[in-house]
Amino acid sequence: MRDDTEDPNYLMANERMNLMNMAKLSIKGLIESALNLGRTLDSDYAPLQQFFVVMEHCLKHGLKAKKTFLGQNKSFWGPLELVEKLVPEAAEITASVKDLPGLKTPVGRGRAWLRLALMQKKLSEYMKALINKKELLSEFYEPNALMMEEEGAIIAGLLVGLNVIDANFCMKGEDLDSQVGVIDFSMYLKDGNSSKGSEGDGQITAILDQKNYVEELNRHLNATVNNLQAKVDALEKSNTKLTEELAVANNRIITLQEEMERVKEESSYILESNRKGPKQERTAEGQALSEARKHLKEETQLRLDVEKELEIQISMRQEMELAMKMLEKDVCEKQDALVSLRQQLDDLRALKHELAFKLQSSDLGVKQKSELNSRLEEKTNQMAATIKQLEQRLRQAERGRQSAELDNRLFKQDFGDKINSLQLEVEELTRQRHQLELELQLERERRLQNNRSIPGKVSQKPEPKTDGKHKIQEENVKPKKPLDGSHRLQSHPVDEQDQPVLSEKPQTCQLCQEDGSRTKATVNVCKNCRGTFCNACSTNELPLPSSIKPERVCNPCHEHLMKQYSTSPS
Repeated sequence: MRDDTEDPNYLMANERMNLMNMAKLSIKGLIESALNLGRTLDSDYAPLQQFFVVMEHCLKHGLKAKKTFLGQNKSFWGPLELVEKLVPEAAEITASVKDLPGLKTPVGRGRAWLRLALMQKKLSEYMKALINKKELLSEFYEPNALMMEEEGAIIAGLLVGLNVIDANFCMKGEDLDSQVGVIDFSMYLKDGNSSKGSEGDGQITAILDQKNYVEELNRHLNATVNNLQAKVDALEKSNTKLTEELAVANNRIITLQEEMERVKEESSYILESNRKGPKQERTAEGQALSEARKHLKEETQLRLDVEKELEIQISMRQEMELAMKMLEKDVCEKQDALVSLRQQLDDLRALKHELAFKLQSSDLGVKQKSELNSRLEEKTNQMAATIKQLEQRLRQAERGRQSAELDNRLFKQDFGDKINSLQLEVEELTRQRHQLELELQLERERRLQNNRSIPGKVSQKPEPKTDGKHKIQEENVKPKKPLDGSHRLQSHPVDEQDQPVLSEKPQTCQLCQEDGSRTKATVNVCKNCRGTFCNACSTNELPLPSSIKPERVCNPCHEHLMKQYSTSPS
């Protein structure tokens, strides 16, 4: 079973695909570079030269070889000459190409025709018209050639984009016959290597296509070189054979010349003898002379034929020498092309290794990123679990806050009535205090009047005053003693009338009976029972119903209030 890679149809299809990809790259690169350049292009512009080389390869693909005296000849000028029959506008450039004096070969005429068609901005139109006439192209191309398949129509469609390019060529001074049509892949490889990483797969595919095309072209060139070498060997053999035949012909010519000289001598001798001899001998000698003349004519005709054949052989030899020189030149060009293609193939291999290394590094980066992604997912799951726990705690705290607000409302409802009753008791006690103060003032005025009415008892005034003071103090203390004994929750507003009363109280602690005036210690007033206590007996502070801030209370009031708060409902 034969391998598919050795099938000619497969090879031709692969070549068509590679040539179409190269045409796409060259046309795209030419349009982009021309738009960036922003001026009229000339024949020295490298992307434009590469475009013509690619077009030449496309037109040569699958071209039938015409047999001539010098061998097989492949030229794409024949199909291009047909365009003027299909499109009348192409007759102008065809006539211009034929009138150019410097063009000697059909290849040079075809190259000039492509340049003039591009200058005319109708290359796409001409190619479409030519491709649509498959019956005319079948005379020049094989059935599976690029111009006969759909790849040719695709390339003709791509050529429409070149109508935006302005080009100007000078054909007279340019040597189009001897140009070497080798594709320079380095331009497209640089473009592929300098593009972004997001297009990496397409670039690798294009580079692999270029590599396959280079390999196919290399094999094709090797086969062409082998064929040319066989032709050279055959020509050398035919040349040696012709030289041998030429030597034989020269020898024959020399012998014929000698025979002709001998015949001339014999004829001259016969003529002289005829003049001297009788008539009978003359008649016999005349017959011999006529026969000799006839033989001489035959020999002369034979000599002329040999000379013509010699001239033909000499012209053939000259043509063969010219063909040998052209073949040697073609072989040298093919060898140079092979060297350049091998160098490009080495560049492709280096680029392939570099891309493989980059691919490995990118794979490692992807693995690291996947590991990092898995770690981040684990952390995300952990954070989600933590967030759920925090939400549960938040709901519990919200329920606790709601229960605390409910307890606070219940507490306010329970103690609201008690606070109101205590405020009423405080108001009642305040009224009682005012009444007692009025009675005390009246008693003082009465005693002053009594003292004024009895002047003889002036010496006894201090004693009753002290007794009155003690009585007033006792009366002031009396309403507070029941409060000290019961230690109920009270709220006494402090106003300006309390200050003189407190200033008249003794600076003595009601618990430890320590005299503050004698020991110079600070005496504090309990904000609950309004009693006087030292620092040791009034160290605690509690919030009272009459004030928001904590107030100083005595130790007995503190214990009593704490018991009340602990027994009250929460």
